[in-house]
Amino acid sequence: MGSLLCDHCLAACCRYTPLPLEKPTKARDYDDIRWYLMHQGISVFVEEGDWYVQFQTRCKNLGADNRCGIYESRPEICREYEPGECDYAGGTYEYDNLFTHPQQIDEYYLQKTGRKLKLAGERESRQRVRRSKRYVSLVLGA
Repeated sequence: MGSLLCDHCLAACCRYTPLPLEKPTKARDYDDIRWYLMHQGISVFVEEGDWYVQFQTRCKNLGADNRCGIYESRPEICREYEPGECDYAGGTYEYDNLFTHPQQIDEYYLQKTGRKLKLAGERESRQRVRRSKRYVSLVLGA
């Protein structure tokens, strides 16, 4: 079965790298994820409650025929990949959540907390206003 799949493989699994993220708990964590999503070729997904940042990047060992150029010495993670888990055979993923644009994480945060994610510029602006008010009250004795 594996060789038949390989004959038609588009090497989807060789075109991205997912890395685990700590589950976001604070607004700053979500703001960091927004920043990741502002970069081309980056997505963030949640699968079975675990968070990952995913980089769309092609394996350097992938041949023009979509076959592994170092098959006999490929990394263990590649060896553990079973034909039944193949991206080609499996179709689409069943993500808990998939984020590809910064606005999606804003919406997720709002839905989760009931609050709008405060963006860095908004925080700095509010801090300047508070400092200005304190300054005015100190100078004028108000």
